[in-house]
Amino acid sequence: MKNRKLLKTIQNKVLIYIPLMLFALLMMGPFLWLLSVSLMPGKNIFAFPPAIFPTFIDFKNYVDVWQYMDFLKYIWNTVIITFFGVVFSILLCSLTAYPLAIFKFKGKNIIFVALIATMIIPAAAGLVVNYLTINKLGLINTFTGVVLPGLVTVFNVFLFRQAFMGIPSDIRDSGKMDGASELRIWWQLMMPMIKPAIAVVALFEFMASWNSFLWPIIILNTDKYPLASALSTLNGQFSYNFGWIAAGTVISVLPIIIVFLLTQKYFMEGISGAIKG
Repeated sequence: MKNRKLLKTIQNKVLIYIPLMLFALLMMGPFLWLLSVSLMPGKNIFAFPPAIFPTFIDFKNYVDVWQYMDFLKYIWNTVIITFFGVVFSILLCSLTAYPLAIFKFKGKNIIFVALIATMIIPAAAGLVVNYLTINKLGLINTFTGVVLPGLVTVFNVFLFRQAFMGIPSDIRDSGKMDGASELRIWWQLMMPMIKPAIAVVALFEFMASWNSFLWPIIILNTDKYPLASALSTLNGQFSYNFGWIAAGTVISVLPIIIVFLLTQKYFMEGISGAIKG
C-alpha cells in the first residue's frame, strides 16, 4: 500500500515537473543560444545547418571583445546611471504613493485612476517632450539627463501604494502619538515594513537602468554611453562578428542575473503582496 502511494506521488511530480522544465528551457532558449554563440569559434557560428551547441568551448570572443572595447569605462558609466536611477526612483515613487495610500482627502481615487490611465501611453511618445525638456534644462550629455525622465513611474507608484495599504493604521497612529512628523513616520516606520516592495522596485529599476539603450544614445556622446548603448557600436562596425556581440551581451546581463538571484526571495514576496493588496 505504501509503495503504491509512493509510486503515485512520484508519477504526479514527474507529470508536473517535466512540462515545467520543458517550458523553462523554451523560455530560456534565446539566452542559451546567445551563450552558446559566445562560446563558439567563428567557423561554428556560420556553419550550415546552424550548430546549437559549440563543438568545443572557446573564450576567445570574450577576450577579444574585452580588449577591443573599454568595458571598465562603460561599466562605470552604467553603474552611475543605475545607482542614481534606483535610489531616487525608490525615494520619489514611495513618497508619491504614501499619501495616495494613507491620507484621506477628496479626489484621492480620481488622482490614482488618472495616474493608472497614463500607463496606456507608450514611452516612445514622450521622447520628443523629454528631449526638449532636458535640452531646456541644459542637461544634454549628462548622466542627470539620462536618469531624470524615468525617476517616477506609475507602475512603481502602484506597487508602493499597494504595499503601504497593507500596513495596519495603528503603526502610523503610534508614530503620531509619539509626536513624529509625517516624513519621519514614512521613513522610520513605513519604509522598513515594505522591504519586499522596495526589492521589487529596485530590481525593476536596476534592469531598466542597466539595459537603458535608446535614450542614452539620443542625449549622450559616445564616451558617456552605458554598456548596452556601447554594444551598439559593435553591431555597427562588426556586424559579421556575432561571437563578439554575443560575448559582450552576455557580459552585460551577468549583473542583472546576480541581482535577481540576491533579491529573488523579496521579489516573490513583493509581487504577491502587490497582487493581494
